[in-house]
Amino acid sequence: MSEWLRNCWYMAGWSDEIGAAALARTIFNKPVFLFRLSNGGVAALLDRCPHRFAPLSRGTREADNVVCGYHGLTFSAQGKCVRNPFAERIPAGTDVPTFAVLERDGIVWLWGGEAHRADASRIPDFSFVPDTPHSRTVRGYTLVNANYEYGTDNLLDLSHIEFVHKGTFAGQGVIFAGRHSMQVEGETLHSKWFMPDIPPPSVAYGRYPADAKVDHWLDMRWNAPASMRLLVGACPHGVSRAAGFELPQAHILTPANEHQTHYFWSSTRYHDLDSSEMDAMLLEMFGNAFDQEDKPMIEAAYANVRGKDFWAEKPVSLGIDQGGTRARRMIESMIRAEQSGGDQE
Repeated sequence: MSEWLRNCWYMAGWSDEIGAAALARTIFNKPVFLFRLSNGGVAALLDRCPHRFAPLSRGTREADNVVCGYHGLTFSAQGKCVRNPFAERIPAGTDVPTFAVLERDGIVWLWGGEAHRADASRIPDFSFVPDTPHSRTVRGYTLVNANYEYGTDNLLDLSHIEFVHKGTFAGQGVIFAGRHSMQVEGETLHSKWFMPDIPPPSVAYGRYPADAKVDHWLDMRWNAPASMRLLVGACPHGVSRAAGFELPQAHILTPANEHQTHYFWSSTRYHDLDSSEMDAMLLEMFGNAFDQEDKPMIEAAYANVRGKDFWAEKPVSLGIDQGGTRARRMIESMIRAEQSGGDQE
């Protein structure tokens, strides 16, 4: 796993994905089996029996234990082999590796390094995701056939909206009326677009008159490896942002392997909370934007350089894409620090 950042949290799935049926998912090139415990918590085992390597997810459950469906070895949620159906003796080497797991904000997070080093304070804030009496969130997932950093490039450079999202968000030209900025605070990167004194963009339709002038912003926050929060907002021109509105989105990328990425997304609203029609409209719109517009472009771009070193291909800089460039450099620096012992496991 030397090519992956270890000491960080990876999104393994939405909380409701891990129910009675459990969940098998490949994360940083490792098969992982996630399942609910009797106390409501989540356990994560390497999805591979040490006997003949059958996926444990193809087995059965006995309370909080997992029974391999091939030869019946039984494992606890802590990865200990607790039963050998052929003898009282349990052979050496039968323990299964486990992963530290923490559930927060409707998200199941999996620590990439050794469990004893798991640091809950390093989980980014996505507290807007769970529904409340004042908010409603729609969520989605798609598998992208590209390396996760190419998805990060896309999300940290929202100038692509006017060109890629012609069937959903494009056509208003708001990006061209704005300016881009980037800041790094510790291990957090902020990539922001600010578009002042423009007609109300589509996200503000119905909130402001069509002939009004507003200030519009798209603020993206990135934390390694690829957990991003986007704030989409608008307010009357020249006043404090607090006088306007802001809608948060989650965009979280988890590498399945070098060439595939789990893309989890959500969008939260504070109006029409009980409207199933609004849910359906948003799910269709975001589904089209991500599955039909972003995904094909990212996959096609990655196919052109698959297996090649990104920097060796000499990517041209347009300035507006510096967010993705900086995120790549930060990941590389963090991995080097881990490998040199600066952030040892």
